[in-house]
Amino acid sequence: MLNRVDYRLVETAADREVIYRLRYRAYMQEGAIVPRADRLVYDRFDDMPNTYIFAVYLDGVLASSIRVSVTSPDYPTTPSVDAFPDVLEPYVAKGKVIVDPTRFVAEPSRAKRDPELPYLTVRLGYVACAHFDADIGLATVRAEHAAFYKRVFLQDMLTEPRLPAGMAKPVCVMAADYRAVRERIYQRYPYFRTTLFERRMLFERRHPLPDLAPADMPAADLEVAAPELQPSAADRA
Repeated sequence: MLNRVDYRLVETAADREVIYRLRYRAYMQEGAIVPRADRLVYDRFDDMPNTYIFAVYLDGVLASSIRVSVTSPDYPTTPSVDAFPDVLEPYVAKGKVIVDPTRFVAEPSRAKRDPELPYLTVRLGYVACAHFDADIGLATVRAEHAAFYKRVFLQDMLTEPRLPAGMAKPVCVMAADYRAVRERIYQRYPYFRTTLFERRMLFERRHPLPDLAPADMPAADLEVAAPELQPSAADRA
């Protein structure tokens, strides 16, 4: 399947608008938002310097997208840290590097047709964990899907379900220790492995941030801290 996938870092305003419209279509299909006149879904985290927005093309056609945020001393805020400060800010204060994948959306017409798409998309969170040598990987998910993340991605629940501002349904934070579970995940999903070349191609921008210096680790050193899956797509997979 990886031979059919093209991951693209979204950096231009025009490309971002395409992703914002994809989010709108996906969220409307899920009934997760109310209609908007501009048919766009975006927030302030999309413009933060520690955020990476990806477009996932399958067979040359845009199929999904995911946003990956990474904490550092100079950039301690991510969407999940902002929504659950009492739970996550203590980790940030200790200098922990947290990879926080959010805004996973799939083109509604592709979701049923390509059951592998959720895993190909969330793989980008795993690539980020390796690139930034993460301590913790998060998944902020609906309460009814916590058991799925515990079983498949070996994540533990850090908080009971809550209803943060701006969200329509309760969510909880799931987390995995980056280094503790990677080998078990590799055994289950060997295609989550990555190479230094791939990581640099995906995460090194024209003006890389010095505070988010990548870890030049061998290909085997990839941790699996599961990103946020679109719940319905995860169930289908």
